[in-house]
Amino acid sequence: MRSAWLVTPLLLVAPLSASLLRDTGLRCATETVAPPAPASAPVPSRDTSAITLYGRALPFPEFMERSSQRLPEWYAAADAAQVPDSLLRRARAVGGQWRVLVVAVDTCGDSLRQLPTVARLAELVHGLSMRVITPAEGGEAVQAMYRSLDGRKATPTYVLLDASGAERGCIVELPAPLRRLLHERRAEGTRGTNQALADTALAWYRADRGVSIASEIVALMESAAAGRTLCDRGS
Repeated sequence: MRSAWLVTPLLLVAPLSASLLRDTGLRCATETVAPPAPASAPVPSRDTSAITLYGRALPFPEFMERSSQRLPEWYAAADAAQVPDSLLRRARAVGGQWRVLVVAVDTCGDSLRQLPTVARLAELVHGLSMRVITPAEGGEAVQAMYRSLDGRKATPTYVLLDASGAERGCIVELPAPLRRLLHERRAEGTRGTNQALADTALAWYRADRGVSIASEIVALMESAAAGRTLCDRGS
């Protein structure tokens, strides 16, 4: 059965554009500085906890449909997203209620290559849901809390919430296998140029098909259910 996400069939046949995906793997950092408020303006009090932001975040289809520049690519990626049965069995075995808050930007190649599979996982596992918020809409507070090891606020940033709304795990920016591969390429020097790294990341994403990020989300759930908190902040 075709997913309810896919409400624009003509967009599904659009191929993933290599030129638009060359930002993939080049760290979609979102270091932004808001302009100072006028001295006379009151400072609003905002709850920026992850559970509150989750309530304001969008379901994945709504986030995807707001993409102004890459909508055909988002639809194509969503249509292609699949989750191996082995991962579905693991996720369903955890049980309970879990929410994944994702801070993402629709123009970020890493978000484009990861979120559709995590959304498919949530769609197929009872008790698991996912919502997406942009940095500008409040997600920057989550990024600031879960910076990468080298200090960046990056997208995508995932936070796992349990049934009570407590934060029980995180993943920042890249699946671990891709991060290790890019580290190796950078260490090789001549093969570590930005374009070479982007090409390496794109090839890896095409081969991986979202399995690694889905597996890491399931691992967060398993660890949280066992009383442990995993937080992979990348580097």
